[in-house]
Amino acid sequence: MKKLIIISIILLLVLLGMSNEKEVKEEIKKEEEIRAIFISYIELSEYISNDIKTSKENVNKMINNIKSTKANTIILQVRICADSIYDSKIFPYSMYVSNSEGEKSFDILSYFIKVSHKNNIKLIAWINPYRVRTTNDINSISEKSPAYKYIGTDYLYVNNGIFFNPSKKEVEDLIVSGVEEVLDYSVDGVIFDDYFYPSNDVDYKDYEEYIKNNKEISKEEYNLSIINHLVLRVHELCKKKNVKFGISPEGNIENNYSKNYADVRKWLENDKYIDFIMPQIYYGFYNSSKAYTDVIKEWESLLKTDNIDFLVALAFYKVGKIDQYAKDGINEWIDNNDIIMREVILSRNLKNYKGFSLFRYDNLFNTINYTETSKNELENLKKVLE
Repeated sequence: MKKLIIISIILLLVLLGMSNEKEVKEEIKKEEEIRAIFISYIELSEYISNDIKTSKENVNKMINNIKSTKANTIILQVRICADSIYDSKIFPYSMYVSNSEGEKSFDILSYFIKVSHKNNIKLIAWINPYRVRTTNDINSISEKSPAYKYIGTDYLYVNNGIFFNPSKKEVEDLIVSGVEEVLDYSVDGVIFDDYFYPSNDVDYKDYEEYIKNNKEISKEEYNLSIINHLVLRVHELCKKKNVKFGISPEGNIENNYSKNYADVRKWLENDKYIDFIMPQIYYGFYNSSKAYTDVIKEWESLLKTDNIDFLVALAFYKVGKIDQYAKDGINEWIDNNDIIMREVILSRNLKNYKGFSLFRYDNLFNTINYTETSKNELENLKKVLE
């Protein structure tokens, strides 16, 4: 009888140990999950100005709001249009946070990092590499901009915005040097968004010159190789600084090839190009063209290595609104207030899953942008972030 009791006690202790171990593993998983929120130039324009005192108060409030959601990471847009929100020797201070381009008030990036890290929140620097302007207004480019000397040349492409020509070596060097400046700060990562080639016809002269002296490849292959070379260089640079580099491409995989010339399949074959991928899977479950479940599985199938972290960017900006291109799912974001929560739960089943990010800050906290549905959506999301 005593022997039976002893065996029972031992089994109970083992079971309790297993239970505790499971709890610990679950806790570790939660701690490792990246829970990010995008802060774009739209928020920066709204909350940052030449009024330094008010701007810093706004940053403090933003960090507190983000912390209240159980988020642990900020993705901050530090380069919007060939500009900066930090002390740069290359790019002028952004006109989106000042009265005019080049008119600096304070080092916004430095302050964001200081307050974020104080609150145990990581900061990933978000860079738009090629965009110079969101409009065709060449006259808005000041002499302080590195783009100014290229006005009137094929180094700039003007159509639905102004963009650097990706195929120019000087442009690539400029972008890499800009990343190097950002790495001088204590950033926890660097990320490019989905803006790469502005158009297939931006650099035909460069392409024709290339195939005169090299093996003949298609224009599409040429475009992909140009972007791949930049991505490779930036990754190597970040690796030297022990900072993770990733890309947030368009969620539609084929559009990355037909429009942006972002070679996502190649990037996910090995860890040569990026450390993490964060596709913008801005779809609901009932989207007739691109259902979230199908798209995320499609992305997962591209991963050929365990050395690349998989994160997913989610469309909080759609919450409470009509999704006009979703066909059967046009009212999904109005009729439901737990879509983001369910997308996070589903994403956690992916082998390489590391976290998610919500686009964007104002859709969670700006009273003009959020609705009763978005408030309920956020509360439901918090339930799986405890």
